[in-house]
Amino acid sequence: MTDTARARKLADRIQVVVAQTLERRIKDPRLGFVTITDTRVTGDLREATVFYTVFGDETERQATAAALESAKGVLRSEVGKQTGVRFTPSLTFVADALPENARNIDDLLDRARTSDAAVRTQAAGATYAGDADPYRVPASERDDEDE
Repeated sequence: MTDTARARKLADRIQVVVAQTLERRIKDPRLGFVTITDTRVTGDLREATVFYTVFGDETERQATAAALESAKGVLRSEVGKQTGVRFTPSLTFVADALPENARNIDDLLDRARTSDAAVRTQAAGATYAGDADPYRVPASERDDEDE
């Protein structure tokens, strides 16, 4: 097993190499506007998982996934050339769920803002049910206690 620092460095390098190779060498028309978001390498440096996002609708995402699968051999050989490791890791491409998660978080934040605004409007004209400070002792009662 290797240390995690070496695996992280290799993952960062693979991310850069794959992104540059997709930009410069792969001329597949099915390849959409793809962004490599993250890469993770196993502890034994044998397998690399490359996370990507695609700008567009579902058909463009599927076409890009097919293009990445067909370009996997070229990408792996380029990773092997540029990293110089003894065993070139096998590449697995996974669509990153980051945009969907961000969209869900934005929806939740919008719902929280609207509920906060509703509570704020209700609280604007509200008064306390009892005294403003129930722990304050009126002055007349304090004078009675002193005697």
